[in-house]
Amino acid sequence: MEYKGKRYNSHLRTPGRLAVLLGCLSLVVLMLTGCGDGESGTRVVFTTGFGKDEVFRIGGATCTVPEMIVYLTNTQNQYESVYGPEVWNISREGVTLEENVKDTVLAKIAQIKTMYLLAQDRGVALDEAEEKKVEQAAAEYYDSLNDTEKEEMAVTTDIIEQLYREYALADKIYRHIIQDVNPEISDDEARTITVQHILFRTYTMDGAGNRIEYSIEMKQEAYQKAAEVRREAVEEGQDFVDLASRYSDDGTITYSFGKGEMDSGFEEAAFSLETEEISQVIETEVGYHIIKCLSTFDREQTDLNKLEIVEERRREVFGQEYDAFVETLVRQLNTKLWDEIALLHDERVTTAGFFDIYAKYFPD
Repeated sequence: MEYKGKRYNSHLRTPGRLAVLLGCLSLVVLMLTGCGDGESGTRVVFTTGFGKDEVFRIGGATCTVPEMIVYLTNTQNQYESVYGPEVWNISREGVTLEENVKDTVLAKIAQIKTMYLLAQDRGVALDEAEEKKVEQAAAEYYDSLNDTEKEEMAVTTDIIEQLYREYALADKIYRHIIQDVNPEISDDEARTITVQHILFRTYTMDGAGNRIEYSIEMKQEAYQKAAEVRREAVEEGQDFVDLASRYSDDGTITYSFGKGEMDSGFEEAAFSLETEEISQVIETEVGYHIIKCLSTFDREQTDLNKLEIVEERRREVFGQEYDAFVETLVRQLNTKLWDEIALLHDERVTTAGFFDIYAKYFPD
């Protein structure tokens, strides 16, 4: 059974709202590393005119090696604190985890700097109290570094201050743009239902993982079996979970979901049921289903869903303005220098608190 619920995840322990937003915006890194087709409006320029420490430029903003190393090192040590240093031995389809993390961090810092420029373009600035917090956060983080970390990352308090300033402005421009986006979300749009189902698949998989559709005769047999099992549940009153355990081709029996999270045919049938009602046999792209509704409404979960839907609408509004702004910028990546940057594999370099300290001074 395919569950299509939206899930956002970030391996960076960045503050919640901004972390989610950065995960949803178009990746500027793609525009930094790939040339446009001449018609899309994307302007990517490769040049040899970089300063010795410049990794990339976006519009009037630049990213230097020490800035990139701060992000990379904190991300690296967050990974190692959970998975251990052996995690860097992992690779997938020829791409090492280190390469993947580098690209992820490049994307995130490029997004933050783009949002920083957007804030300047819209006349949004930090106030005196916010600037004071930037200074305090930078001082705390810098003081947390040992001498080796300061040397290896080549950082100063000014560099840390600027990183925190950009981060704070990225957050502030987001809040500024979405401040009037407060859509009314109905209970029906936000409600979550809970169902049980029995699945009779209409395909199989070959040894190479390719999907092989059932023949017309095999599909008819699957349908007839589904109809018989439904009759046992409805007319004979047999236990639905017991039937699912014996006959279902899905290891999961119970699903809770809101609108837009499941196959449309499955969802339409499920949302039309009353509590304890059992559906007719319905067909989706994976096979035939029998659905039993356990709960048609959950007040607490519905209220939580409303908040999530509102935030999604806000991200969509911001994303439209962000994407339009990105298209006006020239992006330049110093590919030679970028390829030379690597994680700091030094047991004396353990700093991982950059984002946590930011969150302390700029909580959601």
